[in-house]
Amino acid sequence: MKAKLFNLENEVVGEIPLNAGIFAIDYIREDIIKLVIDWQRAKAMSGTHQTKTVSQVSGTTKKPFKQKGTGNARQGSLRSVQMRGGGISHGPVSRSHAIKLPKKVRKLGLKHALSEKMAEGKLLIVDSLKLQHSKTSNLMKLLDRFDGKSYFIISGDNVDANFSLAVQNLPNIISVPQIGANVYDIIRHDYVLLSTEAVDALEKRLK
Repeated sequence: MKAKLFNLENEVVGEIPLNAGIFAIDYIREDIIKLVIDWQRAKAMSGTHQTKTVSQVSGTTKKPFKQKGTGNARQGSLRSVQMRGGGISHGPVSRSHAIKLPKKVRKLGLKHALSEKMAEGKLLIVDSLKLQHSKTSNLMKLLDRFDGKSYFIISGDNVDANFSLAVQNLPNIISVPQIGANVYDIIRHDYVLLSTEAVDALEKRLK
């Protein structure tokens, strides 16, 4: 298949051949896309939330009062879970929330995400993602020509230094090298812009 090739001013400057098995899958599997997004989000969780158990709460080990004769319920420790300031029973512990997902499924999810954006007309191939100056205002004017609210921009192996500096202060815009292409960011942004180098790299990565 062939797709239009644009420049950063949203002008058509030619055509580029694309692998239909990556950018033009007929039946989009949203279930696979969701699987990959769930895998990404679970892996991104820090898992550092934790409460103290009885053994971790600081305090005396002395019996609070004698066993009988006080009229109170028997107690053995002020650090018990039923006591104010005591430990927490069955609370969260530090752990990894990551789940396993086969690499084939992850690749397939990326293919379906790219194909979905292409079918919507919101995946554009740009001839170059390089800027002469690192002015944010100049880049903002260029991106305004695409009429999108958010952009996920994928360059080749490296992001142009001026482009990286210009995009830093723009909200809802992320610029990454091709290795950073992922399903979650592709789906959650309005437009996906790919450089020609990114297309070649993704086709090699997903073939």
